[in-house]
Amino acid sequence: MYDAIIKDTEASLRRVMNIPDNYKVGFFQGGASTQFAMVPMNLMTTGEADYLVSGQFSKKAADEAKKFGRVNIVASTKEENFSCVPDVDAAIYSKNASYIHICQNNTIYGTRYTKVPQVAGVPLVADMSSCILSGPVDVTKYGCIYFGVQKNVAPAGMAIAIIREDLLGHAAENVPSMLNYKTIIDNDSMYNTPPCFCIYMTGLVLHWIEDEIGGLAEMEKRNERKAAVLYDYLDSQDFFKNPVKKSDRSLMNVTFTSPSAELDKKFCAEAAEAGFVNLKGHRSVGGMRASIYNAMPAEGVDKLVDFMKKFAAENA
Repeated sequence: MYDAIIKDTEASLRRVMNIPDNYKVGFFQGGASTQFAMVPMNLMTTGEADYLVSGQFSKKAADEAKKFGRVNIVASTKEENFSCVPDVDAAIYSKNASYIHICQNNTIYGTRYTKVPQVAGVPLVADMSSCILSGPVDVTKYGCIYFGVQKNVAPAGMAIAIIREDLLGHAAENVPSMLNYKTIIDNDSMYNTPPCFCIYMTGLVLHWIEDEIGGLAEMEKRNERKAAVLYDYLDSQDFFKNPVKKSDRSLMNVTFTSPSAELDKKFCAEAAEAGFVNLKGHRSVGGMRASIYNAMPAEGVDKLVDFMKKFAAENA
């Protein structure tokens, strides 16, 4: 019975994301944070890799990779407080890099890459945990795409990796079986008992995207409309500020601040009372963050903007 479920889930993911036949799909326990180690353990064949740092999670990925080889930070926007993503064309990539790594969307800072590094002969690896299935992706631009499922796909506890076939099978012999991509993929993600419920839920979500939404192109339009409502409001007034460079604004996570930390705190408290939960920004940046993932209906964004207008009028 379960064999049919997991096969249908993979087939649905392949259809929805238009994954080419020369890419393998694996379902992994441990979330994206485990992938931070699995990527270098499996793909750092030259002993070094290039990382672009655009926020907390790309930094964590780079720090983890340092345990397995040389990590070259070829670009970072730390000096800009991660209010934008690095210019991928300005970065000087290493000649001996096994791969180039990015975090495609940055939840804490509300940024995203709209253009990705493309270096001949060097595969691109992307953490897409917070933007996967929010719109179409050209899988052929990547050697490996991985993502924790808890934002747009399924309950927490699983990651999915999409890996180009030629990149598999190069892990060192001392890499544990459970951390070897080839082990899991060769066993159809059932080398051990898989995260069954997460995979089942992934299948349901994929059928929803495919059958009810109409595919990822339609999902992207929905997300663009939702984000535009919030960004257009932020750009139309002076009470709230969005710190992100306009060209790098995320469709999934919208960050903003009020005129003071005290008002930020008041806003979050009153918002929670009004039914808007988890709007407090990450402790490293403060302010507020509205996460408007696929499951958030347009009505939720409209009502948030109405609440923001009311709060601004009462506290200006």
